[in-house]
Amino acid sequence: MFSGIVEETGRVISIDKNKENIDFTIACSFVNELKIDQSIAHNGVCLTVVRKTDKTYTVTAIQETLVKSNLGDLLNNSEVNLERSMTMDKLLDGHMVQGHVDQTATCTKVEEAEGSWYFTFEYEPGENITVEKGSISVDGVSLTVVNSQDISFQVAIIPYTHEHTVFHNYKAGTRVNIEFDIIGKYITKIMKQQLRK
Repeated sequence: MFSGIVEETGRVISIDKNKENIDFTIACSFVNELKIDQSIAHNGVCLTVVRKTDKTYTVTAIQETLVKSNLGDLLNNSEVNLERSMTMDKLLDGHMVQGHVDQTATCTKVEEAEGSWYFTFEYEPGENITVEKGSISVDGVSLTVVNSQDISFQVAIIPYTHEHTVFHNYKAGTRVNIEFDIIGKYITKIMKQQLRK
């Protein structure tokens, strides 16, 4: 379980294909605190540490993960949002994020707003929805939805988030990972089941 509060951006050091899987080796400042088997969110995708050195660690993304996320778009030297899993003694500053990406979305517009930014995203229609002022995770960043539409939404980004996450790399056409609010997903499923009765 994660909060959607990115600790820092790591950097992809190497990408190694292993059959249908990809091993990503990443450098970050807290490598010496990591353990094998530990869960870390990478652009919002929960992956397990499988190897580590003094300066890097390695995680494996399986085909299912690569199909549903933007991790396959990463290149050597790409920045990636990182968050270690929550502990029960920490404040929940964001919202409950599982690290299970629902689908990707595409950035369609970036607008500066005199000190902040508005990012617009579109996603393929399906069961997932957003609601005005509801929570959403974009590449693992806990955000509040503004301008909720049927297959698009906006988020407003403060300078700190813009500087300390991969948001500063986004432009029209950038593909991002989306995890919709878990409470909204449960309500949608329950309502559909009730309507079928």
